[in-house]
Amino acid sequence: MSEVYFTRRNVLHLMAALPALAQAAPTQAQDSCAVFTPERQAGLSPDAALSRLMQGNERFVAGKTVNCDLVQQVKSTAEGQAPFAAVVGCIDSRVPPELVFDQRLGDIFCARIAGNFINDDILGSLEFATQVAGAKAIIVLGHTECGAIKGAIDKVRLGHLTAMLENIRPAVDKVAATHAGPVTAKDKKLVQRVADQHVKDAAHKLLAKSDVLRNLVSEGRLKVAAAMHHLHTGKISWV
Repeated sequence: MSEVYFTRRNVLHLMAALPALAQAAPTQAQDSCAVFTPERQAGLSPDAALSRLMQGNERFVAGKTVNCDLVQQVKSTAEGQAPFAAVVGCIDSRVPPELVFDQRLGDIFCARIAGNFINDDILGSLEFATQVAGAKAIIVLGHTECGAIKGAIDKVRLGHLTAMLENIRPAVDKVAATHAGPVTAKDKKLVQRVADQHVKDAAHKLLAKSDVLRNLVSEGRLKVAAAMHHLHTGKISWV
């Protein structure tokens, strides 16, 4: 085991540095906790918006999330909002976008529905989030071990859930066409292949069905991406 020796000079250097360190920590936290204003949002590029989300997930996985005064953020956002991104995610309780991306009040729009699929209501919400409210990136966020994906694979029938799962069937059919063996949710690799295919299809559908979103992308004002949250690690990979 290595040993650390404290000399009088080392201690004096440390004491001299403490005021600067103490001042730097609150300043860094203050910058990270500043709410998004229209001016701050306008100064962020689509690439920078995606990078901000990636960095947030890295902090989440590393256990270094930023703690802010949320009550102060409530007051700061009370008169308006200017989120920099929007996330379409599953309702799964283990994948709250604000937490896994380490974001706070006023930072991101969230549309959550079982199976993170795209329909006209979600499209309309995202057109508002981007064209009207100025968000610079849209993430379709799936996750591993998704119950909705499993239900679609096994053709579950239950009330309104039956029709809802039909939104995922196109991805199931694509994967099943090249799958050797039974198409069952007991096959974990198959489940993940369908989940990956589904988020890619959903991201593609955003641009295929929305002139508004497609125009924003062509103008360089918006980026659309598909991502996967891994339940066992918390890490988000980009599909």
